[in-house]
Amino acid sequence: MQHRQNLLSFRASGLMSRVQAMLFVGFLFVGLPIIVGQPSVEKGKALFKANCASCHHKNMRDDLTGPALAGVEERWADYPREDLYKWIRNSQKLIREGHPRAVELWNAHKPIVMTPFPNLTDEDIESILMYIKDVEQKGTQAQAEQASAAEGGQVRQESNWLYWVLLGLLAVFLWVFFKIYAQLDYMAKKRQGIEDAKELTLWDVVTSRGFKQVVTFLIVLVAGHYLVNAAIMLGRQQGYQPTQPIRFSHATHAGVHKIDCKFCHDAARRSRHSMIPDNATCMKCHMAIKVGSKYGTQELTKIYAAVGFDPQSGKYIEGYEHMPMEQVAEIFKNWIQLNYMQQSGKEKVDGEVERFVEDQWNEIVRSLTNEHKPHVYGPIEWVRIHNLPDHVFFSHQQHVEVGKLECQQCHGPVEEMEEVYQFNTLSMGWCINCHRQTAVDMDNPYYEDYELLHQQFKKGKKVTVKDIGGLECQKCHY
Repeated sequence: MQHRQNLLSFRASGLMSRVQAMLFVGFLFVGLPIIVGQPSVEKGKALFKANCASCHHKNMRDDLTGPALAGVEERWADYPREDLYKWIRNSQKLIREGHPRAVELWNAHKPIVMTPFPNLTDEDIESILMYIKDVEQKGTQAQAEQASAAEGGQVRQESNWLYWVLLGLLAVFLWVFFKIYAQLDYMAKKRQGIEDAKELTLWDVVTSRGFKQVVTFLIVLVAGHYLVNAAIMLGRQQGYQPTQPIRFSHATHAGVHKIDCKFCHDAARRSRHSMIPDNATCMKCHMAIKVGSKYGTQELTKIYAAVGFDPQSGKYIEGYEHMPMEQVAEIFKNWIQLNYMQQSGKEKVDGEVERFVEDQWNEIVRSLTNEHKPHVYGPIEWVRIHNLPDHVFFSHQQHVEVGKLECQQCHGPVEEMEEVYQFNTLSMGWCINCHRQTAVDMDNPYYEDYELLHQQFKKGKKVTVKDIGGLECQKCHY
């Protein structure tokens, strides 16, 4: 009898272990994908910026280098979903296979080749498609709201029902497993001869050791996921947009006035770094253009105060770096006051004029000075936006001059940015994907030396490491 009870107890405990394992596996295959791997609009937004935004318009309705993406799912609705995935991962392969929709798109947009994205998973692509649809719906909804507002009506807001359905399914799944677990536990106790056996309550399960272990494991897994991602992104946050000491508008300079990026960032042609333009570069234009189209005198006066240029006389101020701040303030306050009165049509200085001049001068001092730099004279301390780890070697000259890349390929549409922000992730994977996809222009003087070495090698001559730059200091001592 005792042996039979022990056998039943062993079988019951084994059964309970299997149920716990089923519960754990259920969490992994149903709960965890929803928590971690589920496609989302926010994930799609980040992926779109990193992979698609350089060619496709962000409003999804207008054409850019690539066509507008609004309605892309509907246009592929007659074909299996997997075909759309294949198109995004490698469009040229699908064209070569003769896919009707792929060939149709190629004929409509050739010779522009869509960049392949072989590393995007199904979840990544679904996230991008969700983001495209979200932007499309918001744009349509905004238009509808404007039309409705004009007619005095209201537009009904629709909630995202998909997440509620998934949450409901997860709740049902967990409840079924709980009932199975509780019933099997009760049966096992009865077989062991426990007279006062009771069916487990939900609280008993939640407070059990096994449940706590599962929850702890999931918390560690999810926290580790976000911790690793945060560590990888440390120092190169996509979307980073710090406040600069001067409100310099790239949209005005590079967009409206079509100034070439390399006019200001001239070092990009000949150096690893593009370099932040010095004050003298700004003065090439602003010795003549003294009042800004958007901010008036405030931002340009910061440049004049930093270099010691008197905009009224059009000359640099002698001994400026040693001039007391009170005397400096008098020069530039007169300049600000003169322009304000001309713009406002005032003939006399009143309290409004005095407050405007004082506020603008205080903003100039705040932007150009700090505890280590009490004088407005000196270099403008711009805040760095794009930052790579110290162990990464990147040469602007190699990419701009030799590779002939446009600045926008890495930095995004800066000609549309009022204030510049980090457009792409600048991650290792992002760089590697670009190197995988970008064709090398061999008709380039840079490669003539290699052609010469190749011919020497064919003739039997020895080609040493020295011949391919092996004696350059930075090869070993970067």
